[in-house]
Amino acid sequence: PFIHNGGQYLTHCNAGALATAAYGTALAGFYIAREKGKEIFVWVDETRPWLQGLRLTAWELGRAGIPHRVIADSAAAFLISRGKVDAVITGADRIAANGDTANKIGTYALSLACRAHGIPLVIAAPRSTLDLRCPCGGKIPIEERSGEEITRIAGIAPSVEEAYNPSFDVTPYDNITAIVTEEGVWHP
Repeated sequence: PFIHNGGQYLTHCNAGALATAAYGTALAGFYIAREKGKEIFVWVDETRPWLQGLRLTAWELGRAGIPHRVIADSAAAFLISRGKVDAVITGADRIAANGDTANKIGTYALSLACRAHGIPLVIAAPRSTLDLRCPCGGKIPIEERSGEEITRIAGIAPSVEEAYNPSFDVTPYDNITAIVTEEGVWHP
């Protein structure tokens, strides 16, 4: 229900066949839309610092023949504000019982842009991602990775004393339009 003919969508990180089985999660709707003959366009943010969107998602969409363009992560809110995105569709690494969702860093910022501009944010994830023992996103542990992942980009960055590099963030349930699993659609 979130992907229509002529629509423009934005996805974050990689949640396609390379991340999970078959069509994946966040990319599955795009593949199915294409099979049904829908013309769609996908904005793929690069997803720093590991560039999963650029390296993986763009590659998958290209192989499937789905029109897309890679953007800098920081361009996403601009595109949303200009009406160039009909919905943001991402995967999830963990979903708390109340619907708060942990995903690649930057998802929360996308949710704020979506909310400010009335754009749906859809989370597509397997049912196994839902952790009913975790009451809310504040209880989801967030991995912090080496700061060198962001200060040593291609060996050209100047020496930096410290960097903070959380890998994930938590999007509150009230910023999420729907969570889609193999069992159906849930509106938190």
